[in-house]
Amino acid sequence: MKHSKLMVLGVACVFSCAFSFRTWAGPADIARPADKPAGPRSLPGDNLPPFGMLDDKGKLVPMPPPPPGGWHRGPSAEKESNVPSPTLAVAIAGARAAVEDCMSRGYLGAATVVDSSGEARAMLSADGADGSHVFVAQRKAVTAVTFKMSSAKALDMVGKDKAMAARVTPNMFVMFGAFPIVSKGEMIGAIGYSGGDDEACAMAGLKAIQEKLK
Repeated sequence: MKHSKLMVLGVACVFSCAFSFRTWAGPADIARPADKPAGPRSLPGDNLPPFGMLDDKGKLVPMPPPPPGGWHRGPSAEKESNVPSPTLAVAIAGARAAVEDCMSRGYLGAATVVDSSGEARAMLSADGADGSHVFVAQRKAVTAVTFKMSSAKALDMVGKDKAMAARVTPNMFVMFGAFPIVSKGEMIGAIGYSGGDDEACAMAGLKAIQEKLK
């Protein structure tokens, strides 16, 4: 891409995607621990396998023996997620439009598009931006998905509504810069931006995909 680069989600996510215990088949599954978030501030989908990483004592946990059939899921395996979601093409188009709109006005940041469960679909960072922005953008998008409104509106309301404030989780960033993505009357995800003029850039990304959502 000329103006933006696809951000790698990190070693933890790579392990999660490649070696998730959802890939195991057969009775051996029952006794094996499932992948789990690293902590309450972990983002949706950021689940860590209990091997191939350092434990609390700083020791590398060895990989267990492979399940029958090997590690990798076959081409006919069930989908890992069936929640309403933007397609890959739509997610990339929205994130790219947001980043390029901001870059055209001198802002270096990043955009993240998530599905309706808050899991990342596309994360794009401008050339010259640091790697933190995609995760801030995702946390804003999680806020928009959770409350089904812009993150700016959520920020305004949580200060007035105790019940709503109680729904805020440690992995959210309740701040302006994210909007729900709606297709045919159904919320299918959200787009968030971080790095300067956040609301305008996120809205530019959303407007860029409106026709694709009808």
